[in-house]
Amino acid sequence: MIYLDYQATTPLAPEARDAMLRHLDGPEGSSFGNPHSPHRMGRLAKAAIETAREKVAALCPAGGQVIFTSGATEALNLAIRGRVHDGPVAHTAIEHSAVGDTADADSARYILDVDMQGICNPAQGVPKAAAILAIMQVNNEIGTVQPIAEWAARAKEVGALLLVDGVQAYGKMALAPEADMIAISAHKFHGPKGVGALWVRDGVDLNEVQTGGGQEHGLRSGTLSPALIAGMGAAAELAATRMEEDAAHVETLWNRARELFANWTLNGSETARYKGNLNIRREGLDVARLMSDCRDIMFSAGSACASGSGRPSHVLKAIGLTDAQAKSSIRLGLGRYTTLDEIEQAADAINAAAKEQE
Repeated sequence: MIYLDYQATTPLAPEARDAMLRHLDGPEGSSFGNPHSPHRMGRLAKAAIETAREKVAALCPAGGQVIFTSGATEALNLAIRGRVHDGPVAHTAIEHSAVGDTADADSARYILDVDMQGICNPAQGVPKAAAILAIMQVNNEIGTVQPIAEWAARAKEVGALLLVDGVQAYGKMALAPEADMIAISAHKFHGPKGVGALWVRDGVDLNEVQTGGGQEHGLRSGTLSPALIAGMGAAAELAATRMEEDAAHVETLWNRARELFANWTLNGSETARYKGNLNIRREGLDVARLMSDCRDIMFSAGSACASGSGRPSHVLKAIGLTDAQAKSSIRLGLGRYTTLDEIEQAADAINAAAKEQE
């Protein structure tokens, strides 16, 4: 099998797996304790969490704290619901549903337009009553990168907090230093599934959303998992050391993929994008048939969160594609462990299967 779905999830780094195993020992071990217990095993588990917190924070802006969550969806919920009574949420038309649905459910919201390249222009109007301005740094479906610095200036103008969905950016590029809150997810940068974080700038106050024991800075209740968090920390540390190397590798893969899929149309900006995301379309393509014919190649017909709904991607619709064009699009995700040989094999199979439909 060839795996080309890095936006949905990334392969677990061996270093992250090793870090996790140290905290999954049975009674014979010493690191499986509850990190909120006062005894020695509890303190060892807590120490592992705090070490991981430092590693995760190292790739975030200075002057803030990392709140561990079950993933980015919970992190975005905490950010929005923690400030929801302060006013409406303004967000781009191509945000993840964890932003759009949460804002729609809990407050008034204002949707910001994007152009045909998938870029949200900071010059457009933003309501001055907005409490939160939510911008996805790198889009999960089409890979476009937003002008975050300019949006930070707009947020300051209207007095809103800048919430950045950094899920696809963390570990791959510098995060927005001007952000007030940043949501991240471990399994998008070679860590385990089931753990993420919300980075919160010092001085930004949130209301508790998930009540209970108040374990995570009084904002997020529930027993933390030392194994998952240790894996996240190891993945963050590895990403910090490999960021330039990974970026160069992904650009090499991208350039070759663009050659191999030269007769496909690119969705989203060619330049203002993360090059590990290749979202392309071919007129009249039956994507379900294509995926069946290429069942040994793991790629996506859209974001993993929306797959199976039968609805055209709201992101592709927002950039002006028709229903037919959106439904004839595929997303190939490239990353650290993808090889050139895999790209070439996958392109041969996908192009041959697409040609069979003509």
